[in-house]
Amino acid sequence: MIRLTNIKLDLNHTDDELSQIILKKLAINSEQLLNFTVFKRGYDARQKNNISLIYTLDVNTTNDEVLLNQFSKDQNIKKSPDTSYHFVGQAPENLSQRPVVIGMGPCGLFVGLVLAQMGFKPIILERGKEVRQRTKDTFGFWRKKILNPESNVQFGEGGAGTFSDGKLYSQVKDPKHYSRKVLTEFVAAGAPDEIMYVSKPHIGTFKLVTMVEKMRNTIIELGGDIRFEQRVDDIKINNGQVQSLTLANGETIDTNHIALAIGHSARDTFKMLYDKGVFIKAKPFSVGFRIEHEQAVIDEARFGKNAGHPILGSADYKLVHHCKNGRSVYSFCMCPGGTVVAAASEEGRLVTNGMSQYSRHERNANSAIVVGISPEDFPLIDGKENVLAGIKLQRQLEEHAFKLGGSSYDAPVQLVGDFLASRVSGEHGEVIPSYKPGVTYCDLSASLPNYAIEAIREAIPAFDRQIKGFANRDATLTAVETRTSSPIQITRNKENLQSLNTQGLYPAGEGAGYAGGILSAAIDGIKIAEAMAKEMLEQLN
Repeated sequence: MIRLTNIKLDLNHTDDELSQIILKKLAINSEQLLNFTVFKRGYDARQKNNISLIYTLDVNTTNDEVLLNQFSKDQNIKKSPDTSYHFVGQAPENLSQRPVVIGMGPCGLFVGLVLAQMGFKPIILERGKEVRQRTKDTFGFWRKKILNPESNVQFGEGGAGTFSDGKLYSQVKDPKHYSRKVLTEFVAAGAPDEIMYVSKPHIGTFKLVTMVEKMRNTIIELGGDIRFEQRVDDIKINNGQVQSLTLANGETIDTNHIALAIGHSARDTFKMLYDKGVFIKAKPFSVGFRIEHEQAVIDEARFGKNAGHPILGSADYKLVHHCKNGRSVYSFCMCPGGTVVAAASEEGRLVTNGMSQYSRHERNANSAIVVGISPEDFPLIDGKENVLAGIKLQRQLEEHAFKLGGSSYDAPVQLVGDFLASRVSGEHGEVIPSYKPGVTYCDLSASLPNYAIEAIREAIPAFDRQIKGFANRDATLTAVETRTSSPIQITRNKENLQSLNTQGLYPAGEGAGYAGGILSAAIDGIKIAEAMAKEMLEQLN
């Protein structure tokens, strides 16, 4: 099979034009072309009124080898790589001890799935509820302001990514094509086929719910055991080796292999691990606001006369600005045609996030606009530096946002024009805030550290030069965004992916500091499953 890259066509091209460009590129006739598939389709919108589609194609001809030799010096004509997934081993039937996976977000889900597919019959422990009940609890919080600390946007089957835009793209290096394994499993569970080839695939919350349920059933059918509302309160470590774990209900499970896929908000578990002496270090993360514009404004700015084209869909953006005070401000988790949502997981603290459905048909676009911070910015704990100090800073900001919003889980908001002019907002303009349960208009100047406010005030006008209308006075800022990534890293050995000082403990995914989004977390889950399988098989031999 031959792979053709960088194939450019007009946005409104026909299927026949796509076939013709293949024939021209390879200098063959139609009888020599057996078939082709689209491996990837993206677009070039640098000239918004002259947008091109860019294809990567896999082509079968009657003489592939001859053509590959003929075009051996052409960088855009190569042999198609093998992107199929190959398991690293198979568990014996007499396996004496089962591996345990803590957490069932995207990372834990794929650790469990791949282990189950290799016959290791994992036990998966999730502190939250199954995804459909969790969805009811989350929507109940948004409607009635009743927070369940164990069943919310952060905790429960599917993880935080369930209530997001469902983005399935990442910038992580993927030489083994793990992303194809992830996308293939998602399609098998009911995701649209197009996620296999569009350059920026996404799913949306409602589709993710049913997909997660199907993947759960697959794990169970393969012998896995999935237990909900099972929080892990202790891990027994003897001479640097994991021995067992204890659940909140007092039950003990013996195991020498634990995948730690707990997500970025399991603060109580982070502290438990720190107290047990597991190696943890503080890491940078970012804080800021959610910004909302009318989606039509973003579509026009990005696509011009092509706004609304069905192939392009709702426009997104990715922005960064390096400020005079040395800080960087960037857009994060941009949700076209979506809503800003309440993402709290602790009582008396307020957190925002963004979410879209598959259709992306809501009126507003939203994105986090965040400022990078480092451990040097973290507060002291008991007068000393502490690796958990990033959590303390997150909590301080979330508590302040809760009070600014009226201590009711309503979010504090401010119009962009008022924020830039340092004046209090009184009501919305053209952009109606989408955050539920509700909003309180105020001055956000004290909601973040001064350096962050200063940086965001500088960045918004700079972003307006790239996205016309970004600094529109009626655009809305909602506070506060603090869960951009984990504030810690549970460092692991690069070779066997186990904790630096705790054998049998496999820090995984976003909570451990090794992923940032659904796809990268799922990819990390596959890597962890493989590392666990290799270690268990070696111990048996």
